[in-house]
Amino acid sequence: MADADSFTHPTVVDLRSDTVTRPTDGMRKAMAEAEVGDDVYGEDPTVSALEERVAAMFGHEAALFVPSGTMGNQIGMRLVCEPGQEVLCDADAHVVTYEMGAAAAIFGISTRTVVSDRGLLDAEALIAQVRPKGDWHLTSTAAIAVENTHNRGFGRVQPLGELRRLWEWSRGTGVAVHLDGARIWNAHVASGVPLSTYGSLADTASVCFSKGLGTPVGSVLVASAERIATARLWRKRLGGGMRQVGVLAAACQYALDAHLPRLGEDHEHARLLAELLGVDPATVETNMVVLDDVAAPLLAEAARAEGVLVSQVSPRRVRLVTHLDVERAGIQRAAEVLNRLLDR
Repeated sequence: MADADSFTHPTVVDLRSDTVTRPTDGMRKAMAEAEVGDDVYGEDPTVSALEERVAAMFGHEAALFVPSGTMGNQIGMRLVCEPGQEVLCDADAHVVTYEMGAAAAIFGISTRTVVSDRGLLDAEALIAQVRPKGDWHLTSTAAIAVENTHNRGFGRVQPLGELRRLWEWSRGTGVAVHLDGARIWNAHVASGVPLSTYGSLADTASVCFSKGLGTPVGSVLVASAERIATARLWRKRLGGGMRQVGVLAAACQYALDAHLPRLGEDHEHARLLAELLGVDPATVETNMVVLDDVAAPLLAEAARAEGVLVSQVSPRRVRLVTHLDVERAGIQRAAEVLNRLLDR
């Protein structure tokens, strides 16, 4: 159950995304009481403590607090890919679908994609598409990006065996692995795979706090100490140098203590929602439920009129995301409204 001080809207059940959560009273208190300093000077103790904690959790030497997952992903890929080289990923990956072509626009990095089964990692399919370095006819593949859980795969957890297969292959080739871990916390809770294991299978990784963990803003990039020193320069160049940002890092620390342990409730709520809507709960791995073959615009508009907000991801598909601010009663109410509209 969400902590007792969670903010719950009195009428609206918002299932559009886990990014819509509001800071709880406990989180706001932690933010207000945070010890702060100028982080550009490296003097914010709360930020430093968060970076050290997250680096240790993922088994890396160092970490860097950044404003967004997009910045974390883009800097992470730039650390392992030079301008004129390419990053390979699946065709629905967040880094090429929702990050506004930043790799090319900002860093001169090319991206190439491989179609997958709803984002499911197939190491061999990606490996087969890698272009070698040293051939001046080809754009060389410097890195492969993997997303876990997969957003457009609707919360799918990447198979550990495939992650290991990709990592072991990459060690002998000079091709790096970047992990888009926007919802790595969900993957960890759903699979039981330790965060340190996920971290050990990536050269760079961006992990987000403003989704399932419910903070208002912030991600952390983890890598080697040498790479993070370079990342700090890139963050400044991109306008991401922040001052007394310990007020945000304190929210992240609070989330690790109070919200990570309850993340499994979101998964339980998603399975309950699926069952109530006639969707096979076995297809729900984390906190996302998909309604296929529906008139998405009409359903979303009608549901909104009754205080239930959902995401249209295509003309015939709707996505529902459970999170900190939706309790069991909200799940049941949303299911009642959606079932009635679907029957209509």
